[in-house]
Amino acid sequence: MKPIAKNDKAAQYFIIAISAVVFIAVVILSRVKLEIKLGFNPHIFAMVNAMINSIVSVLLIGALIAIKQKKISLHRNLMFGSIILSVLFLISYILHHLFTHETPFGGEGAIRIVYYIILISHIILAGVILPFILYTAYRALTAEYDRHKKLAKITWPIWFYVSVTGVIVYLLISPYYGA
Repeated sequence: MKPIAKNDKAAQYFIIAISAVVFIAVVILSRVKLEIKLGFNPHIFAMVNAMINSIVSVLLIGALIAIKQKKISLHRNLMFGSIILSVLFLISYILHHLFTHETPFGGEGAIRIVYYIILISHIILAGVILPFILYTAYRALTAEYDRHKKLAKITWPIWFYVSVTGVIVYLLISPYYGA
């Protein structure tokens, strides 16, 4: 694959703009509730989100293995797949929050503490990972592989944590949907 032309200023503006728009959209839209009868349980979006996060987690592991084995093309394809699925996740996430009310966690005792530790760390890291993902991808696309590798050492574990904890949060909260 031919590298794209390097333009750090344009990339920086684009990455900051996209990251800000996504963050603001998620914050605003998570506070908007549409009272529309969909004809199906809107919590299906949460299950879709967990499935997407599961697949992203597997793709991220596959991409890590591929790059360690110097399978550059496979690594690139798995990472693009992860990015595309993450966009689909974002759409599904917004739809879930548009059509459902907040679900309180019903667990008690130690599981409640574990849930909130996972949830809070997940939310914080999910809120900051997007620009790292975009910068890391940009460095790969411009064939700046040393900078890409350096960023990926930060980005990959955070992205992986966010995708895995997204599934865990779903598994812990889903019994309380509709309760």
